[in-house]
Amino acid sequence: MPRGKSNQNADILEYALMHLEKERDEIQARIDAVRRQLGSRTSAPTPSASAPASAPSAPRRKRVLSEAARKRIAAAQKKRWAEHRKAQKASE
Repeated sequence: MPRGKSNQNADILEYALMHLEKERDEIQARIDAVRRQLGSRTSAPTPSASAPASAPSAPRRKRVLSEAARKRIAAAQKKRWAEHRKAQKASE
């Protein structure tokens, strides 16, 4: 493989990297604008590029539903499945 080809590939990759970083910055600016519009309703700050992706945090507590809530959810799901099966039989 000629050496010029390798150098050309590196130039292309550098250009692509610059372009992708520019797009990332534009998208991040749009995300920041939306978060500002939401105001204090956002719960998590934007992660910075230098912060590690898996920063240690307190473990999330398991959400617990009451028995009545579980029964309501189960009944609603059974109703949805019954309607789905009914629609399947009607289309056959």
